[in-house]
Amino acid sequence: MTLPIDPTQIDPDDYGEHRTVLEMDHDEAIEHTREVFTDAGFGVPVEFSPSELLNEKVDADRDPYYVLGACNPAIADRVLDVTEKMGGLFPCNVVVWEEEPGRQVVYHVSIMKIARLLGIAPDDEQWQEIVDETGAMVGQAFATL
Repeated sequence: MTLPIDPTQIDPDDYGEHRTVLEMDHDEAIEHTREVFTDAGFGVPVEFSPSELLNEKVDADRDPYYVLGACNPAIADRVLDVTEKMGGLFPCNVVVWEEEPGRQVVYHVSIMKIARLLGIAPDDEQWQEIVDETGAMVGQAFATL
């Protein structure tokens, strides 16, 4: 299968990639990330550990890997007014994985920017306001991390 675009030609800023490294243990990094995103205006209604699930179900021997499903309900409501398809990308996931003991990577991509790139959301002023608002919140969180 050939992709219709070359992913290496997309600037990470176009899909809102954020990444930072925390020098702390995995559980501490999860708690810290949850608190920082909550302080930035997100709730975390969904969270789970794919590594625990895979290690249990298929004996995967995965290093710690955790997903925090962040959401701002007021913004999510506005988003669904624009396009019902966005539910396929909800929530905004923030991932914490252990690169090595005592060193955790926190990673996020903007579902709002990705939706626009995929044509799920419009490329208009209303959507840009949502992109800007959520981007500022995520930017604040990563600056605090």
